[in-house]
Amino acid sequence: MPPTLASLVHHSALKLTVRAGEDHLDVPVRWVHASELADPVPYMEGGELLLITALKLDAEDAKAMRRYVKRLVGAGVVGLGFAVGVNYDEIPEALVATAQEEGLPLLEVPRRTPFIAISKAVSAAIAADQYRSVTAGFAAQRELTRQALTDGPEGLLTALAAQVDGWAALYDASGAVVATAPEWAGRRAARLTADVERLRDRPAPASSVVGGPDNEDRVELHTLGTGRRPRAALAVGTAAALGTAERYAVHSAIALLTLTTERSRSLQAAQERIGAAVLRMLLAGQPDHARAVAGDLFGGLLDAPFRIVVGESADAAALDALAEVVESAAARSGEAVLVVPEGPERLVVLAVDEGAAVEACGEHAATLEAERATSATGERTGDEDDLVVGLSAPAGPIAAGAAYKQAEQSLSVARRRGRVLVEHEQLAAGSVLPLLADDAVRAFADGLLRPLSEHDATGRGDLVASLRAWLSRHGQWDAAAADLGVHRHTLRYRMRRVEEILGRSLDDPDVRMELWLALKATAAAE
Repeated sequence: MPPTLASLVHHSALKLTVRAGEDHLDVPVRWVHASELADPVPYMEGGELLLITALKLDAEDAKAMRRYVKRLVGAGVVGLGFAVGVNYDEIPEALVATAQEEGLPLLEVPRRTPFIAISKAVSAAIAADQYRSVTAGFAAQRELTRQALTDGPEGLLTALAAQVDGWAALYDASGAVVATAPEWAGRRAARLTADVERLRDRPAPASSVVGGPDNEDRVELHTLGTGRRPRAALAVGTAAALGTAERYAVHSAIALLTLTTERSRSLQAAQERIGAAVLRMLLAGQPDHARAVAGDLFGGLLDAPFRIVVGESADAAALDALAEVVESAAARSGEAVLVVPEGPERLVVLAVDEGAAVEACGEHAATLEAERATSATGERTGDEDDLVVGLSAPAGPIAAGAAYKQAEQSLSVARRRGRVLVEHEQLAAGSVLPLLADDAVRAFADGLLRPLSEHDATGRGDLVASLRAWLSRHGQWDAAAADLGVHRHTLRYRMRRVEEILGRSLDDPDVRMELWLALKATAAAE
């Protein structure tokens, strides 16, 4: 504990006497300062014991003393030491009364006690308190290290909670609670997920202090990791602010947890190289070689149906976020996952079919879709940095090449449709019409149908509508003519004019297909 006014009063060598403020002697003393200025407040920081002889003060003037004492109290001065036998034989009653009214402890300093003795006593007590704190901090560091080596993060959290007389929790990169100590702190830790997510968005390393749920405690949040984005977070809940020893313990826990949760860069780079080699072998149709290289590193990922996810973005942070989402989900569920960066703007993921990583990828995409939908304009901006993701159908090692192509096709459709994620199954179950919403397709359609539209604009017929009716009826003259409300001979004449203007035969199925798609693309653009 730091020195207090009470400890100074009980110091046998100082011989101090309390003349006022007896009920406020338990406050800590941060420093001792001697000043004979009529107004020493500009030179105070708060927490000081001020020592005076009143050489420049009229200590018998009640009004002057009231102003003086009020200024000291407002500046956070914790006590006033008055040396008797120098300028005054005893402390004037005006000062004693005012100090008593304002609750400022007033200590009488005998002439035989020099101010320097009081300063030395406070300095020695502060140094002793700091030494005890540092010693306790080193002891806590040793205990935390021992627990981390023997019982992992869970044991470290248990030791930390005991050191701070509170609770501790570890979160993964997604903000989910990984472990707590004691066990009853699980509910409190879960309520802070939103605060952890906000902290994660700040540049690392980052920390914040939040009030506990229902004001139950004071909680400190700290990010863990050495990269641009944190890989985990630590929460420490206590009833009051941390002391020096407790602060040492928290800092030691941050360092140790960073070491246990952050893979070394060289190890991570080596794992990424192995993953890239495994992926190349799979795509080259060499599943046996891929299994041999992967060994136990990726578990049974290559022995079960998996999906391939291809993500692209010009924003590296968007790809990092996608990687963290799938890796965190896989880690929580005990799944194996293969994450391979392909250049600065592409990421390839192999994940277990129907597993937590694939589900987390879909939830992440849905969240991004919702954010874009609720943006200021309510529409996609077409920003090149937007993340787009393609997801293949379930496949095995032999069909990895086909699955990769499926993921790329889905990625292309997602980009065209302005979606975050498209699954390959959606392409097979959906319509081809959304694929026509492309500038190149529309330009082709406009160019192909323009001669007919220009002809219709002269008022000499309705060739575009007639062509649409005829194609929709599969070339059945009577049915198409009935739809148009004209005679079938009139429709035959119009179709001959279409062939003459376009220079193409409607007997050619390719011509009919192109005209039908052009009509659909034009209708979709209207």
